[in-house]
Amino acid sequence: MKGGPGWHPLLPRSFFARTILLVLVVTLFSKLLTMVYLLSNEDLLVDRQYSHGTAMLIRAYWASGPDARADIEAMTGVTLVPANEVPPGEVHWPYSGVFTNQLRDELGDRTQVRVRIQDEPALWVNQPAYRDQWLKVPIYAHPLRGQRIWMVFSWMLLIGMLSTAAAWIFVRQLNRPLKVLELAARRVGQGHSIRLLDTGGPAEIAEVYRAFNQMAQDVEQANRDRSLLLAGVSHDLRTPLTRMRLSTELLSSAEPELTDGMIRDIEDMDAILDQFMAFIRDGSAEPIEPADINDLIREVVAPLNTGDERVRLCLEPVPDIPVRRLSIKRVMANLVENALNHGGSGVEVCTHVTRAATHSYLVVSVLDRGPGIDPTECEALFTPFTRGDRARSTKGTGLGLAIVKRIADGHGATVQLLNRTGGGTEARLSFPL
Repeated sequence: MKGGPGWHPLLPRSFFARTILLVLVVTLFSKLLTMVYLLSNEDLLVDRQYSHGTAMLIRAYWASGPDARADIEAMTGVTLVPANEVPPGEVHWPYSGVFTNQLRDELGDRTQVRVRIQDEPALWVNQPAYRDQWLKVPIYAHPLRGQRIWMVFSWMLLIGMLSTAAAWIFVRQLNRPLKVLELAARRVGQGHSIRLLDTGGPAEIAEVYRAFNQMAQDVEQANRDRSLLLAGVSHDLRTPLTRMRLSTELLSSAEPELTDGMIRDIEDMDAILDQFMAFIRDGSAEPIEPADINDLIREVVAPLNTGDERVRLCLEPVPDIPVRRLSIKRVMANLVENALNHGGSGVEVCTHVTRAATHSYLVVSVLDRGPGIDPTECEALFTPFTRGDRARSTKGTGLGLAIVKRIADGHGATVQLLNRTGGGTEARLSFPL
């Protein structure tokens, strides 16, 4: 199983460095787009041609005689005003400053310019050569409103969307190795053999991958050692148990009551060994194939209903799901046997499809009308060698529900023990669809 996408060798290997790089790239990208917008729309915000035309008009006015000035005033609306009638200028950052600088470039550095947009839009220009006389030039202001404000809004929205998309791509690249690690951990929990490969991801992830691979290898080795040990114990114990049973049966004619008890004890010991081996063989080596769980339930219950109906079936049509057939039959056999042993009559097996939040589940319920269980013991009963002594009998090895839990986990399913209204217990299996 490969661990994440490869990265260019020039990129940093550290998560910290890559995060800093992400912030810088997105910030610079946003600034670059803003600059492109300002440069491409300079004619909308600060019309240099307008400032150039204004400067030419002012030069022509001062260079003309009285008659020509009167004609210019009549045609353009410019007027001479004394300094005490010139209002203070307004600041519309950065546009009024840019416009003022453009006029000074045209008319000289010592030129004074005042701009007003509110009330009566105009600009007032004073040059040192003309002392306290200011030339008032009307302007036709067009604030950023209407189609222009929508243009600015659309462009800013586009910048935000592109910046968000760039950030999403970078964060996805950073988080992909973690997602791979999450999926690998789930598969290890289900008994699969997983190795993660370092394909040039962040240095921290490479270290985590190596630690994960070592952990997975240790877990697999521990499972192999445990299976080998218990298989050896089972093999070595069955031989003397078989001899003891034969010897006991030969002595049954002399002491029938004593030998019957010894035979039952030997059979119990043999059953305990079978449970141990069933717990070890979690079915992870069995192939997964689509199956109708209703058919598997019928196969398990059919031998129990050969005479009277001991187990009632309430099976709704459900979709096929990928399962290990023998393992699921073992789960159903354990749950049904548990219900018959501890619940007495009224045992039912039901299936249906339900939906919780955004997910659908195939639910299998094994119901009985027994004494129920202590709510504080619901989780503990799935622990190996644990039995609900207060609510159930002490018969059994304490591995039946542990086997159910282990196989359910291997299928990604959940198993719960719930008390029923009116008495009894529900063992509920939920398979995600």
